Amino acid sequence: MGVILICSVVAVAMIFFKLLSLRRGRIVPADLARDVERLENHLGPAQLDELTEGFQRGDTALARLCSVALANRGRPQTEVQEAVQSSAREEIVKMNAGLPILEVIINIAPLLGLLGTASGLVVVFRDLGSTASHVAIAQGIAMALNTTIVGLAVAVPSVIAHSHFSRKIETMSARLEVLLGKVVSACRHHVFDQEQGGAGQR
Repeated sequence: MGVILICSVVAVAMIFFKLLSLRRGRIVPADLARDVERLENHLGPAQLDELTEGFQRGDTALARLCSVALANRGRPQTEVQEAVQSSAREEIVKMNAGLPILEVIINIAPLLGLLGTASGLVVVFRDLGSTASHVAIAQGIAMALNTTIVGLAVAVPSVIAHSHFSRKIETMSARLEVLLGKVVSACRHHVFDQEQGGAGQR
């Protein structure tokens, strides 16, 4: 039972950690995403300069990946895409941090519950004798079964949380892919070079 309780504490800690780390503002902030979508509207040099500074200042996954694309602009498109994809894989690994721990808890919590139940029943039937009371036997069996209930009670919320976080990561990864496609396309069409040219004229 003690090990299952430890699993429950770890599961709760991981759930809170993922709730904080997977906030949309830390991955795909709405204001920066909106600015990236405006790249197709042929922004002026001042707006491009502001957007570039936003990429460099930002501490979000989108900002970091856009900075990688900008750092590689001027290279062939395949090289830009490869650089962005490599960094994107690293960001996805960061987003998945903690989920393997939840997976382990999902797998072992019910098994620990069954192990506790089986060992408890062994003790009950080992001590079973002609003088044993039916009440004592029933209480022993009930206590043994409690470990299975506790194990399932830990595993079920962990399964729900894992499914929710996995779906959220999948959704945000798809959103990042769309936005980065716009940035790579802008680099290919030398949109950000206009910002440099405008800066040189000022």
